[in-house]
Amino acid sequence: MREFVFALEYEAGTNPVADVLAAYPDASIRSLSCHVTEDSLWRVDHAEGPDEALAELEHAYEDADFFADCLVKDDCGAECEVQILDRSNGTLVVYTYWDRTDVCTSVPHVALEELGEGLLFETYREGRRYRWRIVLGNDAPIHDFFDGLGDEVGDCTGMEMLRLTELDPERTTPDVEQSLPDEQREALHAAVERGYYETPRKVELSELAEELGIPRSTLSYRLRRAEAELATAFAATDDSLEQLARL
Repeated sequence: MREFVFALEYEAGTNPVADVLAAYPDASIRSLSCHVTEDSLWRVDHAEGPDEALAELEHAYEDADFFADCLVKDDCGAECEVQILDRSNGTLVVYTYWDRTDVCTSVPHVALEELGEGLLFETYREGRRYRWRIVLGNDAPIHDFFDGLGDEVGDCTGMEMLRLTELDPERTTPDVEQSLPDEQREALHAAVERGYYETPRKVELSELAEELGIPRSTLSYRLRRAEAELATAFAATDDSLEQLARL
C-alpha cells in the first residue's frame, strides 16, 4: 500500500468554506470519514475554531449553492443533505450527503474512476488550502489520477503534489512529522531553528510571526496543533512500548 498526499488551493469566491477558513486563521476542518460510490458521496467533518468562525462555517455548509467537495463551479443540479451532528465546546461536526448528477464530480469520484475501489481518504482544511491523503494500492496509476483531477478543477483551484510514499508495516513508530499539514510542519521547523523552544527563548512568538509573514494568532494556532499531534503520538508510542514490555 502507498499513501498519496496532495493539496488544492482555492481562489477567493470559488468555495464558501474556504472563504470562511481564510477569514478565520484559527479555524480548521479535518475529516472523520469520507465515502464514495459511483453515484453519491457522504462524509463527516470535524471543525474547530472560534465560535463566530463555526457559525459562519455552519452557514456555509447549509448554503443551497454549496455541495461538499463537488468541483463543478456552476449549479450542478445535485441534491445535498446537511446535518449538524454536534455544535459545542468550540467544535462543529457536520454530516453531508449528495447524489451525483451527470455533471457532478469530486476528488473521491475522480479517484474512484482512475484508481479503482478500496481507497481510504483523509482530509485537512486550513485557510484556502485543502490537503488530501489517499491510501491506495501499489499499482494504482497516480499520474492518470492527478492529470484527470487537473482537468476537473480548472483555473479556480491550484494543485500541488506533496508526497507519494510506501506504507511500511515494519516501521514501529509513525513518521508523525510527515503527517502534519505543511503549514504546521513549516511553523514548527521555524520555531525550532529560531530558538523559540530554548530556555530562555531566543525569539518571541510575535517576532517569529512577523518573520514568517503571518498573523501571530495563526502561528500560535499552528504550533499548538503540531505540538498536540506530536504529544499524542509520543503517548501512543510510549503506551505501545509499555505493553510490549509486559509480554
